[in-house]
Amino acid sequence: MRPSSADDVLDLMDVSFHSAALGAALELGLFWLLDEQPLDAEQVSQELTIPLKRCHYWLQLLGQIGLIEEGPSGYQLSSTARAGILEAYSRETWGLLAEEARDRLPGLRDLSTCLREPDSAWETLRLKPRMYLAEMEKDPEVARRFARMLYEIHQPLAEELADFLDLSGVERLMDLGGGSGVVSLALLRRHPELSATVVDLANVCNAGREIAAESSLAERITYHPANFLQDQLPTGFDLALECDVNVYSEALFRQVRKSLRRGGRFVIVDEFAPADEIAPPSRLHWAFEGSMIDPDFSFPTSATVRAFLEKAGFQILSERSLPPLAAVAARFDRDLTVIDSRTD
Repeated sequence: MRPSSADDVLDLMDVSFHSAALGAALELGLFWLLDEQPLDAEQVSQELTIPLKRCHYWLQLLGQIGLIEEGPSGYQLSSTARAGILEAYSRETWGLLAEEARDRLPGLRDLSTCLREPDSAWETLRLKPRMYLAEMEKDPEVARRFARMLYEIHQPLAEELADFLDLSGVERLMDLGGGSGVVSLALLRRHPELSATVVDLANVCNAGREIAAESSLAERITYHPANFLQDQLPTGFDLALECDVNVYSEALFRQVRKSLRRGGRFVIVDEFAPADEIAPPSRLHWAFEGSMIDPDFSFPTSATVRAFLEKAGFQILSERSLPPLAAVAARFDRDLTVIDSRTD
């Protein structure tokens, strides 16, 4: 919403109520409950154990933004909610996305005061941001939910990359930080001669193996448990791929180079900052949140990543924009870049 009047500005300040109401509906499973049958406020109150008057107002907020509609038999899903929520992702994925959004909100509390803090706003508020990487290392269930969520969300991107990438002569692929293996699995479907190794945390690898076992490709994909910022990487690959991971350094790229056969390629796919201190459009909220934790936080430009590659001994072959796929453009509005490089 772009405000054009004082009323619009006032409405914009109230958006947080609608956002919180939507997040709660996703986490509590309201939309899937109403998909079974229409329910009135009292029935919803009983099913979800919410105080009745509070439930009335909550449902009215959701109706105000067009996600549910009240009819003779009670509240039911709108066509918007059915197409944009139920037919897009699973209940588990939406629940995790809503949970993540809720976890980020405390760091924006008292923003008019914290915005001026020279250090971490979270520390000023005596709060700690949620550290998903550490949680996934310790908790298999967190890793499983996270891997499943990204597997669903990255399906369109994986198929687009399978169409876009030239894998001529590539027999062994290393998917760095590949999580569930969603991109590798799409590439394996397109290239019968290819095998893939996904490198990620041990608990994430276990979740990926479960997903791969649900396909006919389990024999052609392996999962190598490692923290690639600390551990040695496997070797002997024709191509290394880092897709939507956003972890870049000269030291890491030198390790990747050791993993490749002579003349091997390293392909990076990500949405980079258009310029220093300018956030990628779809990652603006992430950039702002990151800056509230670390005032010097920023997303890298493609020029920064290319410089790391060259210092690590790679020759840049090309840098191209990934053509937008309708599903990707509609859901993510992302301008993705593919940097293709080769060992000297």
